[in-house]
Amino acid sequence: MTWFGHSTILLHIEGKRILLDPIFSNKPSPFPFVGGKRFSKVLPVEPQTLAAIDAVILSHDHYDHMDYRSIMVLKDRASLFFAPAGVAGRLRAWGIKPEKIRECKWWDEEELGGLKLICTPARHFSGRGLFDRNKTLYSSWAIKGQQTSIYFSGDGGYGAHFAEIGAKYGPFDLALMECGQYDKRWSDIHMAPEETVQAHLDVKGKLLVPIHWAAFSLAFHSWTDPIERVTKASRERGVAIATPRIGEPVILGAAEYPTAKWWE
Repeated sequence: MTWFGHSTILLHIEGKRILLDPIFSNKPSPFPFVGGKRFSKVLPVEPQTLAAIDAVILSHDHYDHMDYRSIMVLKDRASLFFAPAGVAGRLRAWGIKPEKIRECKWWDEEELGGLKLICTPARHFSGRGLFDRNKTLYSSWAIKGQQTSIYFSGDGGYGAHFAEIGAKYGPFDLALMECGQYDKRWSDIHMAPEETVQAHLDVKGKLLVPIHWAAFSLAFHSWTDPIERVTKASRERGVAIATPRIGEPVILGAAEYPTAKWWE
């Protein structure tokens, strides 16, 4: 896996290339002149230089997870788009061919060349404007291959659904877990870092990679607070954690995983 900051991740798994929640824009906003800029001034890759993508997987339709400008670059490079219920209408409106879209409800299972993609529950909300709140579904995703299994949390607060997912589809070799953009007042829709570690344990994850941080400032905590707290909680609970730099690959089964405190 290669992480591009926030929740954008490129997976190479059993011969397939999967891109999760792509946002390559400088701001998570419908307007280029509104919103905080990306912390990393230069991305490790530009979307127009990516090789062909077998599937784009979307967790929900918020601007920081479903970026119009990024989708426009990817629409002819990606073979398929997997999205929660209701999001297909947005993709079609953006010019994605209907035959390239797979729309799912919670617990729906899809096939991708030997991989099983499962749309799993999340505890969040959706919408891109003033009048469309929760008109579309939000989700997490489980990716089950013949040799490797991956869990992608998308966005959401802590809840019993993590243990249910773990019971149905765990254990997972890799858990990509939301860790950032939280606040006590938003605890029902975003996890605190300590809850990230508990959710990882609930889904029966083996290696934890914290995501949803390091790219944009969408909350009041400091830039380093998520990673400092999640590494501390992981150490206290004996959880294996990788902390790659933006653009640094993580290879499952490697002798060592990235653990440098590069943010310091």
